[in-house]
Amino acid sequence: MARYLDAFLRASASEVNRELLKFLPRRITKKWVDSVLGVPEFGFDYAASEGAVTGPIWDFLDRGGKRWRPALMLLSCEAVGGKPALVKGFCVVPELIHTGTLIVDDVEDGSLLRRGKKALHVTYGVDIAVNAGNLLYFLPLKVLDAFVKRKGRAFRETAASIYGFYIDEMMKLSFGQAMDIYWHHGHNNVSEKQYLQMCSYKTGSLARFSAGLGAALGGASEKQARALIDFAGSVGVAFQIHDDVLNLRPGKFWGKEIGDDIKEGKRTLIVIHSLSKLGPKKRKRLLQILGSQSSSRKDVAEAIGILESTGSIDYASGVARRLVSKSWGNLGKQLRESRAKETLKGFADYLVERKI
Repeated sequence: MARYLDAFLRASASEVNRELLKFLPRRITKKWVDSVLGVPEFGFDYAASEGAVTGPIWDFLDRGGKRWRPALMLLSCEAVGGKPALVKGFCVVPELIHTGTLIVDDVEDGSLLRRGKKALHVTYGVDIAVNAGNLLYFLPLKVLDAFVKRKGRAFRETAASIYGFYIDEMMKLSFGQAMDIYWHHGHNNVSEKQYLQMCSYKTGSLARFSAGLGAALGGASEKQARALIDFAGSVGVAFQIHDDVLNLRPGKFWGKEIGDDIKEGKRTLIVIHSLSKLGPKKRKRLLQILGSQSSSRKDVAEAIGILESTGSIDYASGVARRLVSKSWGNLGKQLRESRAKETLKGFADYLVERKI
């Protein structure tokens, strides 16, 4: 299954990249401007738009990425009996929105690297990065708008539910980000349940939206849609937990700084669990390193050693696996046997066990 999923995700990523290029050209044309923004009343600055919008965005997109949210959307559509080929244009929606959140997240965290290169705000400036990131929260919805125009009245009710669902999940995402930011400003009293809820908001939201979008486009029943959305939320939480693990135990192709969660003072599940197990002296030292947001390699290595000593990294990995296993139990009952269903299950396991 692992080999099949590797091939599946590579093929899916290639398809997503083709759709991204169709939707967001590297060079802006008059036809594209007219269709997306409407005919300009006065004059349009193509050089400014390419220099501050499409250029930086494509710089980011060209760095790759797992593209698993679009894959989840297409799998969800197929698993409920839909035809992914008819709605593949929608795969750009979760990917571009996700890209926007990463660009803004790097600004908020002061991150220097993303996907092996300088973070966008480091290269282009905070102003261009924030503006491009915010644009990506809205621009992809033009796909839905265009689909409504083609399908007409019959699709409007479905479109309205998708818009509403998107608004709900994006609000949750912002609240999750707010919690994460607040905690790494030195607010230490965070419980495991609060951390999991933060992940459900921050990372689970776009996973839920991806699955819910695929379910809606595939004509899912209410029970199927609910089970897919719940499953995707759990996958999103597990993905974030595993991301925290990789931050301390990076794979060969890890594209971010090692231990940057420690440098930012983040309260991950690993940290929360470790703090609950440490004696007073080591607990104080770990909090001191996190609170100082030190960039010292020595301090980061010391903090990782403390976290390792309590078994907290392995504990977090176990939580991630159990979340996925539990949520699959409900979804599996709602879907007919198919290759898409089998792939969905393996897909979730793959994300939690990945090396990058």
